[in-house]
Amino acid sequence: MNVLSIVSEVYPLIKTGGLADVAGALPKALRPHGISVSTLVPGYGPVLEHLPRRTEVGRLGGLLGHDAVLTRAAMDGLDLLVLEIPELYERAGGPYIDGAGRDHPDNWLRFAVFSLAGARIALGELCAVQTDIVHVHDWQTALVPVYLRYAFRSSLPVVCTVHNLAFQGQFSPDIASRLELPDTALGIECLEYYGGVGFLKGGLVCSDIVTTVSPTYAREILSPELGMGLDGVLQTRRAALYGIVNGIDSEIWNPASDPIPARRYDARSLPRRQANRAAVLSHFGLPDAGGPLFSALTRLTWQKGADMIPDAAEEIVAQGGQLVVCGQGDAAIEDALRDCAWRHPERVSVHIGYSEELAHLIVSGCDVLMQPSRFEPCGLTQLYAMRYGAIPLVGRTGGLSETIIDANEAAMSRAVATGFQFHPIEPHSFREAVRRACEAFRDREAWAGLQRQAMKADFSWDRSASQYAQLFEALHAAWQTAQPRERRSC
Repeated sequence: MNVLSIVSEVYPLIKTGGLADVAGALPKALRPHGISVSTLVPGYGPVLEHLPRRTEVGRLGGLLGHDAVLTRAAMDGLDLLVLEIPELYERAGGPYIDGAGRDHPDNWLRFAVFSLAGARIALGELCAVQTDIVHVHDWQTALVPVYLRYAFRSSLPVVCTVHNLAFQGQFSPDIASRLELPDTALGIECLEYYGGVGFLKGGLVCSDIVTTVSPTYAREILSPELGMGLDGVLQTRRAALYGIVNGIDSEIWNPASDPIPARRYDARSLPRRQANRAAVLSHFGLPDAGGPLFSALTRLTWQKGADMIPDAAEEIVAQGGQLVVCGQGDAAIEDALRDCAWRHPERVSVHIGYSEELAHLIVSGCDVLMQPSRFEPCGLTQLYAMRYGAIPLVGRTGGLSETIIDANEAAMSRAVATGFQFHPIEPHSFREAVRRACEAFRDREAWAGLQRQAMKADFSWDRSASQYAQLFEALHAAWQTAQPRERRSC
């Protein structure tokens, strides 16, 4: 079976968050199931730099006033297709924001063009690409099924994965006439959303199956509280909504073979982690105070609960611990964390920004990794942390609640705990969880047992890929039964 994955970022080419990790790992995990995945990604500058050897597949004209060159390359086990339109994708800043941190004003056009090209490629306009199933991700590619259904009258099966419902691709109504879609696609039954145009809404309506990244989050987004205004739409798709927990690439995230930390180790050689702890403290300019080393490796936003970290830092310091923070986001949160580090120069240190190498170092050496998210579809950082023996401390929500077994008295006595959960997700509960972690850390034998149990948890892609494979196979079989294979023109 041939799957065309259409995605706005993919590791290791371009990454802003967990979407890229999933897009980079899932295709390799599907291969043992007889599923071949081609991944279509925009030709951003960093993508082209990573792929100097590309082969031209063909050219596409008439993409909302733009022309594209489609090229193909292979990297890290991925079959990559790159849509090259320099005026849209080769620019300063990130995939979605400019150098000043503002959204590119033409994001609607950039990803409408990308979606239209993806739909045409999926239908075989360039015969080097054969497609049985289309897999789209988040709002940036949610117009693919809309174009397939309304512009091309195609029933080619589409799976739409929502990685974070908070980002929906909502745009002004004046772009509607520029999408080159029939009026029937622009009404309330599809793209119209509170008077504007909702890319993700259209994708949810027009896809055959909607998946999200944990069963708990699949239930949560059906509610007004976490449905982000789309709970009504999702209720109508309830029978086609599935939650599949993300996995991690266990080759990239493996403390026994990771080249980045100061020393490699596994669950049987935990004392070796001390060298990595020393390296983390050295990198952040902190002495070793002997207490637990907490870390936060996250976007500094309200969703991630980062505004509560300065308050929790006071509790960490009071309990004799230390804190390192790596992330970027809201300026007010960044300033509050800098102020906290200024007040506690030997206990708190902050790095504003993100580095994949620093992320590997932090999880290899910290004792506790904090994720106080107010909502979290799945979360990957806590999975990386467990793999490396860093104990997660998380808000009880979404995928965090499913992947962590709280270190309460019963779980600790049965040696099944893997981390600390807190609820309600408020500062006082967060501080109490910090106190619990500090108390547990004082019993070093019990702490080592908690680390070993966390490291035993299997969050590889094996089980999740099997679930995706079953969905793809069932959808493909139903489509083949319902009608003959659609004709492709070459």
